Amino acid sequence: MNRIRTFFYGTGRDPVRTSGCLQTRLWDARRLQNRHGRYAFLNPVHPVILSNSYKRTPMEKNLSYVLITPAHNEAELIGNTIEAMIAQSRLPAKWIIVSDGSTDGTDEIVREYSRRLDWIGFLRMPEHKDRQFAAKVQAFNAGYNSAKATRYGIIGNLDADITFERDYFEFLIGKFEADPGLGVAGTPFVDDGVQYDYRYTNIEHVSGACQLFRRDCFEQIGGYVPIKGGGIDWTAVTTARMKGWRTRTFTEKVCYHHRKMGTATVGTMGAWFKQGKKDYFLGGHPLWQLFRMFYQMKRRPYVVGGFCMFAGYAYAAIRRTERVVSKDLMAFHRMEQMNRLKGFWSGTGATGRQ
Repeated sequence: MNRIRTFFYGTGRDPVRTSGCLQTRLWDARRLQNRHGRYAFLNPVHPVILSNSYKRTPMEKNLSYVLITPAHNEAELIGNTIEAMIAQSRLPAKWIIVSDGSTDGTDEIVREYSRRLDWIGFLRMPEHKDRQFAAKVQAFNAGYNSAKATRYGIIGNLDADITFERDYFEFLIGKFEADPGLGVAGTPFVDDGVQYDYRYTNIEHVSGACQLFRRDCFEQIGGYVPIKGGGIDWTAVTTARMKGWRTRTFTEKVCYHHRKMGTATVGTMGAWFKQGKKDYFLGGHPLWQLFRMFYQMKRRPYVVGGFCMFAGYAYAAIRRTERVVSKDLMAFHRMEQMNRLKGFWSGTGATGRQ
């Protein structure tokens, strides 16, 4: 069972380090080990250039941070998020909450706090009827642009339905200060009392619920890319890793997610179907998806969750849904998936077996 879990969610360990060129059937790529021990993946046709930010520097101190929170009709939950933020032992230089056309009283709640606390800013976007991920990026970018006058080293997205302990951001900013090569960081989230077991889940992915970026990294990847069907946070983290930055979920802390993921506008089965469609248009490998289906069938909702996920993937494939990521990113993503499959079949895994 452990090997099956590792199969889908990875080991959290770096791939085996080698020198010279690595030829793969998926992508004729070269691995260049930078000074932080990570790899940049260079396509011979479309090279990815390592920036100067990868040079080893002394441990950074006193990094300031800025948060952006897009919020659409979050009146029921956003007050708890704000109170959790006010209680932090290390406050942000600025926290900009962007109402994405809210109509339920979200604006009034945020305005009241922003009048009392000068580090909380408020913006409002035009009203719209549907709830789209691309609209969330537009709201984030509005907050991002308004924060340009603020001096900061870390920028992050914080969802409006999240709570956390009082030292949560002090802990995460400390990780950036200790590691100049860390580009993206976050923690596991607890959703309805359940969280992924990070002995088996890919520890290099960072949940979008609270996702912090080193400023250099965020600018290098071009920020969040608006994708109507979702996968915005995944695209940002994977692109950062493709460009040589370290990305990490730190399991010592958690945040608490108070709305079930993917169910803001659809039911549970619909959420799994949408997940399968998203796996396709983000470039996931069909072999990976097949085995992921069997794995998910053993988890709640039993059988039907995995079936709906694979049905969504197949539906998108049959309709030839346009893939929204670049060829380089899709190749990098599939190579990571195949490396994890190879780790499963070879017996290496989260437990450290070789």
